Amino acid sequence: MEQLRDFTKGPILGPLLAFSMPILLALFLQSLYGAVDLLVVGKYALSQDVSAVAIGSQLMQTVTGLVSSFAMGTTVLLGQKLGEGRREEGGRIIGTSVVVFLLAGAVLTLALPLLSGTLARAMNAPAEAFAETRRYVAICGCGVLMIVAYNVLGSILRGLGDSRTPLMTVAIASVCNVAGDLVLVALLHLGAAGAALATVFSQTVSVLVSLLVLRRRRLPFSFSKRDVRIEPPILRRIVRFGAPVALSDLLVGLSFLVILAIVNRLGLTASAGVGVAEKVCAFIMLIPIAFMQAMSSYVAQNHGAGKDARAERGLRIAVLVSTAFGAVMFWLSFFHGDLLCGIFARDAEVIAAGYDYLRAYAIDCLLTCFLFCFVGFFNGLGETAFVMVQSIAAAFLVRIPVAWWMSRTTGRLFFIGLGIPCSTVAQLVACFAFYARLRRRTQGQIKT
Repeated sequence: MEQLRDFTKGPILGPLLAFSMPILLALFLQSLYGAVDLLVVGKYALSQDVSAVAIGSQLMQTVTGLVSSFAMGTTVLLGQKLGEGRREEGGRIIGTSVVVFLLAGAVLTLALPLLSGTLARAMNAPAEAFAETRRYVAICGCGVLMIVAYNVLGSILRGLGDSRTPLMTVAIASVCNVAGDLVLVALLHLGAAGAALATVFSQTVSVLVSLLVLRRRRLPFSFSKRDVRIEPPILRRIVRFGAPVALSDLLVGLSFLVILAIVNRLGLTASAGVGVAEKVCAFIMLIPIAFMQAMSSYVAQNHGAGKDARAERGLRIAVLVSTAFGAVMFWLSFFHGDLLCGIFARDAEVIAAGYDYLRAYAIDCLLTCFLFCFVGFFNGLGETAFVMVQSIAAAFLVRIPVAWWMSRTTGRLFFIGLGIPCSTVAQLVACFAFYARLRRRTQGQIKT
């Protein structure tokens, strides 16, 4: 295993970037799952298959986000214990996490296929794409246990300061997914169902490889079968850190699904166009997400060691670096979004609709560079309740109302999409206010 990364001493920028880059690459490859599905389906299937994959993958992305965000509790707790020098608790934290997430995965595996039709109906899937959407969700739901397993393994490793092993496993999965899409969609013409089967197959391979690798490597603490049980004190800490993030991501994900449902009422072209734009957005938002995850681990260790001033310096550095990347993403998305959307679709009307929506997302690129770094900072401190409140409030008090009002007054996808940067502005105001409050509370008590 990669040597345990200690963020509590030495330079900040170099180690932070070295830790962030594998996370970024892993997120990039993970985003290829849905992107390759849409790319291959867009080239070798019909518009209803494109719409089905767009809607279905958005639903599955919400489920994946729920799992990975709840697993943040494991990342933060492990990081804080390592920062405190209490490595002996690591095995018990991992054991509790494994049991909890296996149970959650089993429930989701049963529920998603049974509710696939209900979910497709709730998303206002166009009539032409309803059957394909239902089939896509049902097939992916059968393999959701693998999605849960991958995200739990990744959260454990990131908590230990290892961001390279998750990168390796997701790279293998991406290769398998591309191969599966080419065989099942391009050659066998199975459409959206083929894309879903390829996704499940690739996730399964990823988890199996992860388990094989971990069996051959040593953890920086003891871990045995006796640790694989639920310990209530540890579970309470994981829930305390992870549940607010999970609930926040779930409801925020639902807010985006509501926007997609609003768009779906505008017809098949709008639905497919926004689906294409969302795939592009999944890539342009990777950098701030990577910095958010890296900041969570970095801040957790420093906070555990009592070095909150060092944690703040890391926040400022992360914001500067992330903003530089965000400016590039804005330029590409706002001025060349048609080329980006053209990667995933061949229909000129779908590309035009996707570009129109993407221009609103481009504005958000300049804002999320700040927001996601703050979110990672607050998560690392364990202030996940605040993260939950501000994100849910912005989603349901700003993002959805703006999108709904614009859909009624203009019907243009660009104006509907403006609900996204508007909500980010509201979140940033809340984050700056909360950060100032924390500084006042801890002033004079921070160890360097």
